[in-house]
Amino acid sequence: MGATGIVGQRFIQLLEGHPWFELSVLAASGKSAGRRYRDVVHWTLSEAMPDDAGEMIIGPIDAKIFKREGCGIVFSALPAEVARTAELKLASAGLNVFSNASAFRMAQNVPLLIADINAPHLALVEQQSKARGGFIVTNPNCTVTGLATGLAPLKQGFGIKHVVVSTYQALSGAGFPGVSSMDIQGNIMPYIPGEEEKVEMECKKILGEVSEEGVEPLDFGVIASCARVPVRDGHLQSIVVELNRNFTLEETKKAFAEFKGTGEGKLPTAPGKPLVVSGDEARPQPLLDRDCDRGMAVTVGRMKKDQNKLRFFLLVHNTVRGAAGCSIMNAELAKVKDHI
Repeated sequence: MGATGIVGQRFIQLLEGHPWFELSVLAASGKSAGRRYRDVVHWTLSEAMPDDAGEMIIGPIDAKIFKREGCGIVFSALPAEVARTAELKLASAGLNVFSNASAFRMAQNVPLLIADINAPHLALVEQQSKARGGFIVTNPNCTVTGLATGLAPLKQGFGIKHVVVSTYQALSGAGFPGVSSMDIQGNIMPYIPGEEEKVEMECKKILGEVSEEGVEPLDFGVIASCARVPVRDGHLQSIVVELNRNFTLEETKKAFAEFKGTGEGKLPTAPGKPLVVSGDEARPQPLLDRDCDRGMAVTVGRMKKDQNKLRFFLLVHNTVRGAAGCSIMNAELAKVKDHI
């Protein structure tokens, strides 16, 4: 759903040749329904549009059509205001929705999931399935996906007291047509509506502990400052973390490098390692590092110690690891755990 947008295009590109999932239906808004995909979409990716997808006729967002075509999974790249109604209807009709939208991320019985970071949270879908027949699983905001991945080994090894993060976010995060060229060319825009609030809330839920009642968020402070920069893809983040115990840089580098996450086995979309440590003082950079391990690995570098604070830079590919790729990996985990 939302097949014509930037994240929708990423879903289509990443699902091409997937060993477990087959693309059956493309759905979008009423103005696109009934038309051939390649005639409607403004394809923005450097990768070629898959031929099969290009010839597909776009359908409406309709649970009956999805079920008739045998869909067990619905990937959603809908805007939040549309997703709030559509995703709930689909889950109530017995479909399993994996959503990139923000509408249900903070709902108590909905997993806010990064498959190799907080896999146990997937158990929340059992509560939904009993009530509705289907369920909703969300992936985080594209910035938060990188941030939570970078914080996970620090939580595990040292404990987190406070985080200050400044983000330099790519244009593709604003969708298409997105930010006006007159506004962004040669410029930086230090305000992205709603972004800082999402960063400050979502990472606490992801790093929290799951129970039958829901998720108890991890108790730590977060201050986020988010800016839009004239970069096509790749969200760069400058992070300062106050840890609960003293540490050495060697310890933190080892924690990042050896972090394996919580995923179940080898999922097809998963990177070899969630985190890649760069030893280059001038890295990570969006142009050089966003496609690390097919865009699914988060890169960290430029680590420095200041008393009990760790300073480092982090890079996440916002439309791959931070959006469609994360959602697909969540569905893979659900398959491995027999939820679908």
